[in-house]
Parts: sequence; C-alpha cells; structure tokens
Amino acid sequence: MYLKKHRYELVLFDMDGTLLNGRSIFIFAEKLGFSDELSMILKTHREPYEKSIEIAKLLRGMDFREFLKIFRKIPLQEHVHEVVKTLKEKNIKIAVATDSYQFLADDLKERLHLDYAFANKLIIKKNIITGKVIINNSTHRRNDDGKLYSICKGSVLDTLCKMLDIEPVQVIAVGDGLVDIDMIKKSGLGIAYKAREEVQKHADIVADDLRIILTHI
Repeated sequence: MYLKKHRYELVLFDMDGTLLNGRSIFIFAEKLGFSDELSMILKTHREPYEKSIEIAKLLRGMDFREFLKIFRKIPLQEHVHEVVKTLKEKNIKIAVATDSYQFLADDLKERLHLDYAFANKLIIKKNIITGKVIINNSTHRRNDDGKLYSICKGSVLDTLCKMLDIEPVQVIAVGDGLVDIDMIKKSGLGIAYKAREEVQKHADIVADDLRIILTHI
C-alpha cells in the first residue's frame, strides 16, 4: 500500500502495551493481590469508563509510592529510547495518552523526556489513594465503536492539534487496544503496534517494531 509522506509534527503513543512491555493495572493486581477482583470487574458488561471507576476503588487505602515503585520496574518495549531520541532530534513532539493514571503517565513522561501526557486523575491524599478517579473523558464522548472509555484519544489528538496549530494529517498515532482506534483512524498515519486484529483493520500500518515510525519521518 502506498502511503503519502507528510511532514509529521507529533507522535501520539498509547502507554500500556505500546511504550511499556506490559499492562500496568494487571501487574499492580498481581503484585498487590487484587487479580481476582480486577478480573470480575473486567468481565462485566459495563461501559469501559464505568469499569475504570470501579477498578480505582480497588486501590483505596494503598500508598501511591508503592505503585510508582512497581511501575518503574515495568520494562519498556524494544527500541523505545532509540525512537524517542530520533524524534526529538527531528523536533517532532511526543505525547502519551492512556486510560491509566496521570501520575504514572507523568512519571513515564519525565523518564523519557516526552512533551505531553494525558490520563485519568487518581485522587491521592497524603500519599494514600482514595479510590476515586476523575476520568479524562469529561465530556463523555463516545468512540466510533459506540463505547464510552475513560479517555477519548481522538479528543486528545484534537486537543494537541489545537495546541500545536497543526492538522491531524500531521500526526502519527501508535497503539494496540480498542481505545486507540479513534486516534489511529483520525491521524495522518495510524500504526497498530503488536495489536489485536480488531485494531489492525483500522490502521495504515501493522507493525511489531516501533522503529517503523522512523521510516516515515
């Protein structure tokens, strides 16, 4: 398939399973002993954003610093540092959007020297997680699949385009989950990275190596 090259100004990444080689909430659940409760919530037929709210309740009373300690041990996907370094050398902005939590996304943003991070705000008081969360998708915008996620990554892409005074066609979006489909479809170059088939069919490129990005900038 021929893909027209644009001058890309922004790469918008998913976090879990894309920049990180693992899914943080499952790792937290395993380490902190709430895997069964998490599984029960995920098996319900609630809207995805409702599941996010219920999952946050499982964390009530826990010290957020313990989460950061575990989070920082989750390995990055292969070639993340190389890709980020090259993008920065070319003055391309880098953002991460995730249905995880803002304090985790911010931590990764600082470690990788990314430009922007968008996520849900977990309410923490005196270092203790309250179990309450403010979802990023405050307008309750539904994705193209009709579902309502805690974050609408298509909206995040729109917000970044306004901030940077660019068009969606100047954005590369990279993700692996159903929540990523909107940003993948809306971007100038949508990359399904190690993604399930439902995601792949909406992407311009299907890849299992993040360095594919570097061939298009």
